Amino acid sequence: MKPQHLVFLLVGIAISVLFFVFCETFYDTLYYNTEFNNNLYNLGLYNIFAIVTIAFTWLGAAVYYYAINSVRFDRWWHWLIVLAIVCVLCPAVCYIISLNSFARAGMDYAFEAFVFQVTTLVWAALLFIVASFSMRWWSSNCRHTPFPQ
Repeated sequence: MKPQHLVFLLVGIAISVLFFVFCETFYDTLYYNTEFNNNLYNLGLYNIFAIVTIAFTWLGAAVYYYAINSVRFDRWWHWLIVLAIVCVLCPAVCYIISLNSFARAGMDYAFEAFVFQVTTLVWAALLFIVASFSMRWWSSNCRHTPFPQ
């Protein structure tokens, strides 16, 4: 194991931790509606969205690099398929969580929650890239995906 590979892993973990700590700021930079975002904060949904996003991105990268890890599945478009799956599932789960939370609180923000999930999609894509570059080095077959080292 090369030392720079460990650095990539530690930097990826640090970026994910920073995303969790500053998730409200990151989400609000891409979508902000005062009443809606205040309710997200009051219901504690920012942290839940951050946890779901981090979990899906790291799990998706781990599945690609270690569970699939096939020579027949080591091209950049295969990696892109996994990225697309993560970018669909993560906002969908967060949308369902937000709808359920708002319904329990007696609020209706279906449209705002849908638009807000575009933000989740963007952050999921970026965190998936971070997770990919953090853990790809130990894959036996897919380490050169999406870019050769």
